[in-house]
Parts: sequence; C-alpha cells; structure tokens
Amino acid sequence: MKSYLMITGATGGLGSAFVLEAARRGYDLLLTDRVPEGASFADRLSEKFNINVVYQPCDLADDNAREKLLASLKTEGYRFWGLINVAGLDNEGGFLERNRGQILKILQVNILATMDVTHGILPMRDLDQRFRLINVCSMAGFYPMPFKATYAASKRFLLDFSRALREEIKSFGSVTALCPSGMPTTVECMRSMFAQGFWGLATSMNPEDVARITMRAALRGRFLVIPGWINQWIHLISSLVPQSVATKYVAKRWSIARAKQEDPFIITTKNTARCLSKT
Repeated sequence: MKSYLMITGATGGLGSAFVLEAARRGYDLLLTDRVPEGASFADRLSEKFNINVVYQPCDLADDNAREKLLASLKTEGYRFWGLINVAGLDNEGGFLERNRGQILKILQVNILATMDVTHGILPMRDLDQRFRLINVCSMAGFYPMPFKATYAASKRFLLDFSRALREEIKSFGSVTALCPSGMPTTVECMRSMFAQGFWGLATSMNPEDVARITMRAALRGRFLVIPGWINQWIHLISSLVPQSVATKYVAKRWSIARAKQEDPFIITTKNTARCLSKT
C-alpha cells in the first residue's frame, strides 16, 4: 500500500513550494486546499515527476468539510508517513479594525484546522515509517505583535503545541516548527514587505528556499527552523530583550509601515520586479 505525504494549503505560495520540493524527491502526495482547480495541478505533477498525486478540495475553516475529508481518507484506507500543515490566514490591522468573522476565521484556520487535521492524520500513519510533521508557525509567534495580535497569538499557540506534541510522539515520529519571516507570495505580502523598508526586504526569503531548507531539517528530525541568518540573528537578539520593550518597538514599526501602506504608490515598478525575481 502506498504511503503519502499530506500537504494542506497546497496551491498557495509556500504550499506549492513544499509540493514541488516533495515532488522532486519522488514522494507520493495527497494535497488539499480550498480551490477545486487543484486537481489539474495534481495531474501535471503526477505526469512530470512520475508520482501518485491525489487532490482533495476542502475549506479547512469549515468544521463539516474537515470532518468529511478526514472520514473519507480513513474510509479509503490512506496511510501517511508525513503531514505539512501550511494552510493559514492573516488579516493585518488593529484588533478593533477587524470584524468578528475575520478574527474567528484566523483562529479557525490557524489553530482549529491545524489541530483537527493533525489529530485525524496521526492515527492513519504508516507504522513502517517514522512520521514527520511540519507545522508552519511564524517569526511572529515569538513575541506579541500589535496590529497583528490575533495572528501572532495563533502562531505562538502552534509553536507551543508543536513543541509539546514532539515530546508526545517521539517514539514514532518528530515535529518540526517552521518560523519564517516575510515571503513574496502575494501582492499584499509584497506591499507589507516594501512598507517595512530595508528590514522588510532583508528578512524576506522566497518560498522555494524556505521549503527546501525546512524539508531537509524535518527529515533530520530538527525541531525549530528559522530560515535565513538575519532572521536567526533577530530571534537571538529579541530573546534577550524584555517583551514589554519588544512589543513597543513592534507597535512603532508597524505604525510606520501602516502609514506607508496607505500610499498607493508604495509598490513601484522597480520594487515589484525585484520581488518577483526572487520567486
């Protein structure tokens, strides 16, 4: 019986980067995302890399849709040697600027869906292989972040959850927490990076590099992955600073960035070209 690597959020920027990295390694894949068009993506991957690729569309924010997906996988007898939880959501802006639905959806996707899928897939693991779990957390999970409060808190939850679960399943598997900084995956991401000036661009990495670094680390059993030496340096320095100081600094930095993002010309042709050349 085939053993699969499952990837959520598979058609997005980082998700598709993980998919391509896994495909190049010859892994059979089970992919899920909200868009129904993912089936054609799976067919192209299967043909190009001569692997078995299954696509199951699912809105992970929907409790019933997740339940149906997991029940279907169990009924059809799938076995998994790994899971990469990429699916995630962020809405920048002040807490009171977001409506109730936006706040709850961040929690539904980032926390509830990740835990639900993980809880459902682990019992379907391939008992003949060591299980590898990758949770996409974030640099934002290391400290409180004004204007990204819900997102940062959700990623902190995932970081702590990953560390605890790693200890629980160490007899048969490992958990890797990926904590990247910005990635040029969408126009909104690029606007945010450019608005932060030098540090926004210096700390960003393209998704392909992040996926390659993380996959290699996960297969070696590492827990924490912070791609990029600048990001590693920032994490080290910030760990020595009181959280109250770090929070005030982040608030000031994001206030300035938010003001810049209101400028409709913040993405110039030169900046866009530079960013797209990295993808």
